[in-house]
Amino acid sequence: MLTAAESACHGSPEKIGLRVERFPFERIPHQSRLFLAYLRDPESLRHFYPSAVRHHYEVAARSAEVLAAHRVDRAALCDALEAFHRRLAAPPETFAQIERLRRSDAVAVVSGQQAGLFTGPLYTIYKALSAIKLAQCLTGRGLAAVPVFWIATEDHDWAEVRRAEVVACDGRLASVEIDDRSHAEGAPVGHVQLDQSIEEIISRLLELLPSTEFTPALERLLREAYAPGLAYGEAFARMMLALLGRYGLIVLDPLDAHLKRLAAPLYAEAARRAPEIASALVARSRELEEAGFHAQVIASPDAFPLFIHLDGARRAITRSAEGRYRIKDTEREYNLAELASWIEQEPTLFSPNVTLRSVVQDYLLPTIAYYGGAAEIAYFAQTSEVYRVLQRPATPIFHRASMTIVERRTARTLARYNLHLADLFAGSEAVIARVVEEHLGRETARRFDQAEREINEALDKLRAELLRFDPTLAAALDGGRKKINHQLKGLRLRFHRAQMARDRAAHRQIERAFNSLYPDKTLQERRINITSLLARHGQYVIDWLYEATDPDANDHLIVYL
Repeated sequence: MLTAAESACHGSPEKIGLRVERFPFERIPHQSRLFLAYLRDPESLRHFYPSAVRHHYEVAARSAEVLAAHRVDRAALCDALEAFHRRLAAPPETFAQIERLRRSDAVAVVSGQQAGLFTGPLYTIYKALSAIKLAQCLTGRGLAAVPVFWIATEDHDWAEVRRAEVVACDGRLASVEIDDRSHAEGAPVGHVQLDQSIEEIISRLLELLPSTEFTPALERLLREAYAPGLAYGEAFARMMLALLGRYGLIVLDPLDAHLKRLAAPLYAEAARRAPEIASALVARSRELEEAGFHAQVIASPDAFPLFIHLDGARRAITRSAEGRYRIKDTEREYNLAELASWIEQEPTLFSPNVTLRSVVQDYLLPTIAYYGGAAEIAYFAQTSEVYRVLQRPATPIFHRASMTIVERRTARTLARYNLHLADLFAGSEAVIARVVEEHLGRETARRFDQAEREINEALDKLRAELLRFDPTLAAALDGGRKKINHQLKGLRLRFHRAQMARDRAAHRQIERAFNSLYPDKTLQERRINITSLLARHGQYVIDWLYEATDPDANDHLIVYL
């Protein structure tokens, strides 16, 4: 029997009756070579990932190095976090973890994501659960560890975070979104203020979702978290805590002025070393490409590792031909000393670019491990060079929990037609063809097979005769054969569609399965919002996802509810 500590170190879905299948990422379309190589053997890529380890529990050995490198005032850090969470009305479990973080021997397990509408795609929840599980595991093994979720409020890609997608009550893929005009171009998404329109958006979402016994609680959750007048990042934080605060999750908003001031020394040092950082990133990108991998970030020798926020917009800073640094869309130029001094005096005007962001995170926090997605793993192969230049210990990255949730109704469809998630990767036309030929129109499908076989056998005999008589006629027959088979294939496709049109129930079942499991040829976790599950199962589903989360799983998990 597993102890409580060991239970946190592994997924335990079987104890609550969940069935889980492991599905290798190699079988999922569009995975990068670097990501797959890292999953197989991270230690073989130590040149790109200096702190890589094979297993989650090995990170405990890094604690002394992490604690020695953490020089930020813990009291000031935790005071800022405590003030933020008091404003959010966080649960007591979160405050207990902030208190633990005050200890000089405490470390953090971190993950993060943009502030998506109603928490965004499901993988946001999976990231947080991964950090929670590892923090609990390490604590159970004697190392004081807390889970922290870094909200990427400094990001300015509004289009990526303003929409939430769900499987509607009728099985179709549907979405709600906040008006594009709510966001000023180039401004951090965390500065967006929710107005009265959010109340109508919530009402539309609830109309799309099935009305169940869990609907009142879901509506209360959404209206309390996403209330008019709140900043977008704060609303996201409130909902994350409402769902996961009972596990002790701490959320962090890097736009917090107190945290900006704490990060100012690293900002300034990165500014002073901008040419060295840029040169190292260019060289690392070249190394990755020479090794047969890809560079996630396009590196430029003229890049500057921070943005500046002026007139409500984020602006890049780049090196000019004369060696000075110019703010985009202005005539202002500065040398590195001037920029570093400005940053130290007014750090709230600056934010890190993608290559510096994780270093800032791990400067503020005593980070022992980070959970990210495939793209973030690729980023770390480049940003490890920024850690080196700034003389910071590189943080090991683990792949976050990755899951496809199969609800009972969808599971019955898969069983009825002998389908699996992997079959959906071929696309709806292929699945419809299979369902028709194996289940709905089996007899007609056999007739097609028979006709194709007999026609081609007859053509083979005719070709043999023509070869003896006139080889050019045999060549003409080959062209005719292609046309005949093409016509048969087209007719067969029309039969598949006609059969599906006749059997509308089957068509709806297949369509719902695609919308639920592989929407628009993408993994469920990258599109569907948690409200789609909360409406059908209530907050029990969070506990199920928690139990399914395994800190050491390198496979995609198919979870049958």
